[in-house]
Amino acid sequence: MSWIRCVFSIFFYTINTLIWFVPIFICGLIKLIPIKPLQKLMSWTAKQCASIWVTFNTLNQKLLTPTKLSVTGLEELKLKDWYLVIANHQSWVDILVLQRVFNRKIPFLNFFLKKELIYIPILGLCWWALDFPFMTRTSKSQLKKNPKLRGKDLETTRKACEKFKEMPVSIVNFVEGTRFTPQKHARQNSSFPHLLKPKAGGVAFVMQAMGEQISKVVNVTIQYPDGIPTFIDFACGRVKQINIHVEVMPVSQELIGDYTGDSEFRVRFQSELNRLWQEKEQQLSEFEQKN
Repeated sequence: MSWIRCVFSIFFYTINTLIWFVPIFICGLIKLIPIKPLQKLMSWTAKQCASIWVTFNTLNQKLLTPTKLSVTGLEELKLKDWYLVIANHQSWVDILVLQRVFNRKIPFLNFFLKKELIYIPILGLCWWALDFPFMTRTSKSQLKKNPKLRGKDLETTRKACEKFKEMPVSIVNFVEGTRFTPQKHARQNSSFPHLLKPKAGGVAFVMQAMGEQISKVVNVTIQYPDGIPTFIDFACGRVKQINIHVEVMPVSQELIGDYTGDSEFRVRFQSELNRLWQEKEQQLSEFEQKN
């Protein structure tokens, strides 16, 4: 029975994506025309199409996958504010969960993605047309060979944030930088039992570029009581419950500064992020106790 559900669920995800890919991609192509009002209109249109895409994905989930979402903390959110959304990251399912929870409650979610993801058929072009920033991961050895690469992600973030200033947007950053696995956790020797170490750079770059414009920081904690699922697990209806806690926080002036050039600010910012991760760890422990 679960495989029948899975086949229909994936079929509807695919058809829904193919349908909405067309207008979203066309909007992306039209945005190549260097006329600001037209580009702004196409960005708005593409995001409206993407919101409807998410709405039908959510309907698919409700009809075919009996997953219960237990969500707290959505009361303060508004559709016309700018948000920085930070979350722990465990699975591709996280993206579907965030889209479902926040669709039409805050502006459309824009994710920072690895540059390799632009080559995913259909989806990569959709993300490009929706102005998702594609980031280059630079290793320490690459930086050592070519120090000029050090500021490349900051420049990519700055350019993306220039577009984000034109209309309300929600910028999503998975602060751990990658999905949680026991192997990565052990390799990092992370002090957080359920989390990888937070990486401050991405969040700090967004705050440096847009801090004065961002209305609130939305801190999301996602927990899967039955273990971290794959997309197939989710599509087959094997995920019985997902717990989501949302904390809406003001933007403190202490979070805005020169992360690359000010060493004292960098230490202070990392310390603040570690504090948030300690609170997130506590929230995950509370979820476990209730299960």
